[in-house]
Amino acid sequence: MSEAILRLEDVSIFQRNNLVLSKVNLQINKGDFYYLIGKTGSGKSSLMKTLYGDLPLEKGKGSIVGFELNHLRDKEIPFLRRKLGIVFQDFKLLNDRSVKDNLVFVLKATGWKDPNQINTRIDTVLDQVGLKSKGFKMPFELSGGEQQRLAIARALLNKPKLILADEPTGNLDPRTSLEVMDVLENIHKSGTSILMATHDYSLIIKHQHQTLKCEGGKLFEVVQKQKA
Repeated sequence: MSEAILRLEDVSIFQRNNLVLSKVNLQINKGDFYYLIGKTGSGKSSLMKTLYGDLPLEKGKGSIVGFELNHLRDKEIPFLRRKLGIVFQDFKLLNDRSVKDNLVFVLKATGWKDPNQINTRIDTVLDQVGLKSKGFKMPFELSGGEQQRLAIARALLNKPKLILADEPTGNLDPRTSLEVMDVLENIHKSGTSILMATHDYSLIIKHQHQTLKCEGGKLFEVVQKQKA
């Protein structure tokens, strides 16, 4: 039987007291890869924010990586986010410190203390995203694609069961987007589940996975046409 990483039952998603999605039912299992699509304002980002605790779940039942979203307390949110890998469109890197020190900061903030274990984990995730030789560089010395790969490395540090990627290629050119997508595909092949919000339909066609769509206040699964 598949292990459910995320389960939503009859959930309503609100943004500033406005109902944006209703009667949401969703289950993502270990090893799944889902795209989340829909027009701007359709509820994609509000759904993502609810999943990582930035917006409260006010109606319905939800669980994610062992946390009950409808009973989530403020003090639990940092612990929830340690079990998730979150990748944003705008990278959210610390520009006053090196690539390696960006990752050291996250590990120390999430309870890692042993310097050897910290260095080993950083080497591992930088190797996964193709940045092993760039640890000494500053974020502003990296290309946009490299900065997003660093953001993905940061998301991998605590070995999450699920990565929430909110428009991870939104600020990248098409070629760089494909490079970042290749990184995400390799992470998925290693067994990590991924939910990726995107507007980039060329990626969806090239890398086919299950697809969810926000439209008309509902969330539903889209059946893709298979590539010829």
